Formats: sequence, structure tokens, C-alpha cells
Amino acid sequence: MRKRQQLLFKDGPTPSVACAEQRRREVPRRVAFAALAAITVFVAGAQNLDVRAQVQAQQQEFFLNVAPVRLAEPASRSPLPIQVGPQDALIRNSFVRIRGLPATATLTEGHAISAGAWAIPLAGLASLGIVLPVGLQQGRWDVVVALVTIEGKVLTEAKTALVVGPVQLIAPPQQQAQPKQAPNVVASLARPLEPVPPPEPQSSPERDRALGLHAKGKELLGQGNIQPARALFRRAAESGLAESALALAGTYDPHELSKLKVVGLQPDLAAARQWYTKARELGAVEAAERLKRLESR
Repeated sequence: MRKRQQLLFKDGPTPSVACAEQRRREVPRRVAFAALAAITVFVAGAQNLDVRAQVQAQQQEFFLNVAPVRLAEPASRSPLPIQVGPQDALIRNSFVRIRGLPATATLTEGHAISAGAWAIPLAGLASLGIVLPVGLQQGRWDVVVALVTIEGKVLTEAKTALVVGPVQLIAPPQQQAQPKQAPNVVASLARPLEPVPPPEPQSSPERDRALGLHAKGKELLGQGNIQPARALFRRAAESGLAESALALAGTYDPHELSKLKVVGLQPDLAAARQWYTKARELGAVEAAERLKRLESR
């Protein structure tokens, strides 16, 4: 029997030796599996912490402060202060996106992403300013300012209005004399710090249509067809044409009506005041004087 066992195991170790050898080989494997499991648990925990941090950041109530109205002159550089926060909760690589600016306007920080739209890094907000070129049409632009993540998610946004016109028109005398009295309401007006080249002539299908409506309205007005002329002036004014708002207000103004020598048409001071105000907002310089004239009646 012993000889048979010796014959069976003469080419290899005995069973006891083989078991010991197998256990010796399994020890490093077990250690490796244990280390791998520990690393997996650590990574999963780190990922959970990162997810919780992102959730907490998303749950923060971010704020964005910008004045409701920005006043500026053509051919000028004006400050454009914007505040975002809270600082300790801002997501890394987030930025401020501004849309709705005049296509020919430029900002002192960031870069343009499309016509009238800019992206500004948070570090550039402290010195942000807007440069308006020579010859920019007077008027009002509705601007949307948003705090955006690098993935494009909007965290919060606010709206402001950029009103461009002569300083005598867009700022009351007391604000011209003491522009620092209301820094949270309007931006300080500033003359250009350096020459700004004139822009290329601008045109758009909408403006061309408005100009066509205005021309037809003037033709009808000259023929004494007041109501059709009013309808055309109104459509052009609603497209942002200042001269149409001024002309429409004139069809309700008793002083302007007397020039037309129209019989049987009653003036409407309230309507005249409404459209003169609209014309002033769009940049018609004459509108302010005509409003004063109405108030003196």
C-alpha cells in the first residue's frame, strides 16, 4: 500500500505539502481582494460626498444684482456693475451671460458669443463696462443677465433696460449734477475715454418695414387721412421707431393738429402724452419739449 502511494505521488508533492502550497498562494490574492474592496468603498464614498456637495450647491439660492435701468450716451464707455453670490457657494467655472445688447456694443471683459450676447468670467465683473459706438441709434434695449454653469444650466437671472440717448434727455438735471446719489438705480454716465470708430450702417428687415410704414403714414397724414395714418404710425412705433411714436403723438396734440388744418377731429391730451413719452424712451429729442408744452396747457 505504501509503495502504491509512493508511486502515485512520486512525480509531485504529498497531499499535505500541496495544501500548504495552495494556502500560501491564496494569501496574496485575499490581500489584493481586500485592498481592492477598500479602494472601491473609498471611491464610492468620495463620489457620494461629491454628489452631496453638488446637490447642496444646486439647492443654494443664488442671487444676481443688476440695476433695473442702465443709462448711457452714444460714443461712451460706461460702467456695468453686476453682483453675484453667495461667493462661498458659486460653482466652479460658472460665468455671467448677457443677452439683448446692441449688436455694435462691446464689453470691456469677456467675449462675444453672438450678436448682442456676451459671456463674462466672474473675475471680470468688478471692472465690467460697456462701450457704445459713435452713431448708435438712440433707444431702449431689454437685456437679460444670467448666472450660468459651464454645462449651460441657468442658476438665476435678472433683467435690466439699456437706454441710450443724450444725457440731457435720459437723465434729470439733479442726476446730471450729482450722479452718485442713486448708484443702485442707474449707471453713471461717462464720456468716451478713447475714440470709438463709427459703426457700419445698420439695417434690418424689421426696421426697413417700420420705415416703410412710417413713410406711408406720413403720406396719408398729408392727405388728411388721420385714422389710417395713426394705425401705420402705431405699428411702426411698436417696432421701435421713435419718429413714428412722435408722429402718432402729434395726431392727438392740439398744437400739432392745428398745423394739419383738420376739421372735426378732437385732440386727446392723454393719448398725446402717452405716445410722446414712448417717443422720448425711444430717443426722440423733440418729445421732451412737446411734453412740457402739453403740461403748460
